[in-house]
Amino acid sequence: MTRSSSSQTSFQSVLIANRGEIALRIIRACREAGLRSIAVYSDADRHAPHVREADDAVHIGPTAAAESYLNIDCILEAACKSGAGAIHPGYGFLSERSEFARAVTAAGLVFIGPDADVMDSMGRKDSARAIAEKAGVPVNPRYDEDDVPADAYPVLVKAAAGGGGKGMRVVREAGELDAAIAASRREAASAFGDDTLLIERYVEQGRHIEVQVMADNHGNVVHLFERDCSTQRRHQKVIEEAPAPNLPPSVRDTLHSSSVALCREVGYTNAGTVEFLVKGDEAFFLEMNTRLQVEHPVTEEITGVDLVQWQFDVAAGNPLPVEQSEIHQHGHAIEVRVYAEDPYAGFLPQAGRATDVTWPNEARVDAAFESGQEVSTAYDPMLAKIIVHGTDRDDARTALISALDETAVFGVTTNTGFLRRLVASDEFADGAVHTGWLDSDAAAEFTTRPELPLEAVETAARLWARIVAIADEDPFGAADSWRMGAEPAKTHVQLNDLSGMHHDFAFDREEYAAATALAVADPSGITIAWQGQPWRLSIPDPMRGFGQEGVGEADVVSPMPGTVLEVIVATGDAVTEGQTLGMVEAMKMEIALKAPYDGVISSVGAAAGDQVTLGHVLFTVDPYGAE
Repeated sequence: MTRSSSSQTSFQSVLIANRGEIALRIIRACREAGLRSIAVYSDADRHAPHVREADDAVHIGPTAAAESYLNIDCILEAACKSGAGAIHPGYGFLSERSEFARAVTAAGLVFIGPDADVMDSMGRKDSARAIAEKAGVPVNPRYDEDDVPADAYPVLVKAAAGGGGKGMRVVREAGELDAAIAASRREAASAFGDDTLLIERYVEQGRHIEVQVMADNHGNVVHLFERDCSTQRRHQKVIEEAPAPNLPPSVRDTLHSSSVALCREVGYTNAGTVEFLVKGDEAFFLEMNTRLQVEHPVTEEITGVDLVQWQFDVAAGNPLPVEQSEIHQHGHAIEVRVYAEDPYAGFLPQAGRATDVTWPNEARVDAAFESGQEVSTAYDPMLAKIIVHGTDRDDARTALISALDETAVFGVTTNTGFLRRLVASDEFADGAVHTGWLDSDAAAEFTTRPELPLEAVETAARLWARIVAIADEDPFGAADSWRMGAEPAKTHVQLNDLSGMHHDFAFDREEYAAATALAVADPSGITIAWQGQPWRLSIPDPMRGFGQEGVGEADVVSPMPGTVLEVIVATGDAVTEGQTLGMVEAMKMEIALKAPYDGVISSVGAAAGDQVTLGHVLFTVDPYGAE
């Protein structure tokens, strides 16, 4: 959306007190607004994308990686050093810390977010609940610790401070209550320094519906419709969409009006999100997030509003550019979060270096992750958000399935394949997902590692045949088996999967020439991304002859067409198992040819500089004791 022509910002530069994709998102908004962007970075992020993209960047180390972005003094020092006029906190880290907002304004800078006192009021579940009740917002029944009625169960024990599922327990019968209270109190005190608890009715199979709000300093408050974030695991959102499907009109109206009323009651300004628990025709206030949400792109996609630009305008003292009646929604949008985690091993966070990363072209991708980048356990494991928009929900869901098919992250385990299976499922298609579904037995198939599809194996084999053919520029070579004056022979490919199962294929040139897929290959095999899920397939004994006629067990062959770089041994030399005999270059890769066992070199079949074909016998190693 175009910025209001009457907007006169009171700052010309914005320091982004964050990292990753949200830092890049704000940097882009700064560029569009004509504002100077200033990044901050820890030692670990010195070469990160957000550092490269910003107009300026300030180092905030040398504290531990995650702590750098939580150090208020370092952030303010960076703002002073860089001449920043405002600070945008993004989400996470310091974004909902009222002491940070106070420190920013005390330093004479503009905090792009709500007032610190409002953050205090809405940051606690008990005070936020009281304000909601005063504003006429529906709330869940609450009970005193020592007076929970026998017919109230199940109930939810939760921490009054903080969030993220910490200090939260579901209690299904009275005998479990005391232990749950004690455990929640300990966890809350450890996580938030505050052991105050709330006990409320627990709504079974409820949906998480939230409303995006925006308010200025001139008394104007608007909502930008709702989002459904019910697809969660362990209270962490996985898929978000807008608008919420299958929501009764009366409930939708209640959510919108209640969110605006709450903002007016507390005197809220800037962007915020009001969260509700919905079941059937009932809706109950959960909490308010006093910041921009991770899932804000789906709201932007259906409204055409740039929420970060609106944040800039409001922080600069300008009124909202439109009234409620001028905000409309169009179509449907869905977002998935790509995490470095293993969904088939309890969603454990993963680390490592991504060798190759491919994001879809026909989707909005908010990411700060690229090929060659290191994933560290020091930070949240979210790598990217993939967002699609369609004319309706089915259209958007179909587009998202295609986008996930076009996504590949090699070198680091991610949840991409899991997301693809989830979005394609009947349960998600029907809009029947509730907040507890992914953690229940009903969804066990999605958290169970899938079996290798035979289509993926065959596609990988076609790609391998094609790679070999491309590498072989000799029309008489063995790779594509072209023969002068005769029909071309089939190309044979053998692959092993990780279970040890052996797969044999034979293709004509036409069969492998048309194969397309996201994959990476090396001399020992190929890794293919199939419906978002990477699968590794290896070449069985790649230097032992590929099962070729006339090639014996003692022969060491070229695993691909290429150039002999070096011959290290000579006929008569004694060698040991694993010793390098020579080097071949193929597809810009240097491949070491090694002895299969202890023995003696009985023949050398090439010299340095020779062009060799696939399967060319380079060395013959006779084992000790052979004639």
